[in-house]
Amino acid sequence: MATASFSNLPTRALSPSYHNRHQSFVINNITRQIPDPHLINFSLTCTSSSPNKNKTCRPTVIFASGGGKGGGGSWGSGGGGGGDDDDAGFHNCTEAIFALAKAGRTLGDLPKDLAGAIEAGRVPAAIVKRYLELEKSPVFRWLLNFGGFRERLLADDLFLAKVAMECGVGVFTKTAAELERRRENFSKELDFVFADVVMAIIADFMLVWLPAPTISLRPPLAMSTGPIAKFFFNCPDNAFQVAFAGTSYSLLQRIGAIVRNGAKLFAVGTSASLVGVGITNALINARKALDTSFAGEAEDVPIISTSVAYGVYMAVSSNLRYQVLAGVIEQRILEPLLHENKIILAAICFAFRTGNTFLGSLMWVDYARWVGIQKIRE
Repeated sequence: MATASFSNLPTRALSPSYHNRHQSFVINNITRQIPDPHLINFSLTCTSSSPNKNKTCRPTVIFASGGGKGGGGSWGSGGGGGGDDDDAGFHNCTEAIFALAKAGRTLGDLPKDLAGAIEAGRVPAAIVKRYLELEKSPVFRWLLNFGGFRERLLADDLFLAKVAMECGVGVFTKTAAELERRRENFSKELDFVFADVVMAIIADFMLVWLPAPTISLRPPLAMSTGPIAKFFFNCPDNAFQVAFAGTSYSLLQRIGAIVRNGAKLFAVGTSASLVGVGITNALINARKALDTSFAGEAEDVPIISTSVAYGVYMAVSSNLRYQVLAGVIEQRILEPLLHENKIILAAICFAFRTGNTFLGSLMWVDYARWVGIQKIRE
């Protein structure tokens, strides 16, 4: 037997009914088709402090272990009932519980944040199934122990592949872009090239991480939290990401996602530049000490101005490009078209990300020269 249960699910049902050995139940005139024909028992117990209060229902579902059909069924809804958000939350919660029951799992087997999001109706059954699939891989099972990776892998099972794509091709595409822009001055400006590549390697990971669509598993903030913190907490991680049933984002919240990620990328870009430029200057000074003829050709890269300029570039150009890439091109266009062909999807994502990285490198060289932190050497 596999048993799934959940509690503290509010509904507006005044007279719920349940039937053993039947495949449907009625709550507030909403008919839900139970997706497993091998259901052998379903019970629903509701309690309420007064007739006018919302009831708290504790359903328990028991399935036969074996012989069931694979895959989740569909839930049909009739007319009437509560609001759309309540219905969506109830729909998510019940389908997620059934998906767990089919796999012989319970909420206690899941991380606390994921279990809490399921009980709150914020996680649909498709995400639960993705979690169970990812757990089959030792690498993904280990990464799912970390909240940040868990939120991103559940929203996009190709997230890790995209990190590898971005970081793997970053060095080559950025070096090629530097060669394209600098041409005959490439060898004379190797110190600039090295600084740019080092900054890019450090920043590439964060450029995939921060704008990536996520499944929100975080618990609500404390009541004492300020309004600004609450606003940004409720913003999506990607301004263009799809909102699952039971979740919605306003236009202001989506704009807030761009502002919040921009601030983070400014900090990342500035820090990465401080490291990259610092290493470059150290190498230049070391070469000057060993090669006196090189002393007249090379000059230290300005640390502060370069770091601030790179932070601004990351906050504006990189932020917008990666938000559109992850939220629009990949999640809204490519994934719906190619979700059953993961290899083709990964290949096309690779092509888009390679092109985006190359474009970003070209734009950085032009921007750096425009603001005056890098000059063309004759």
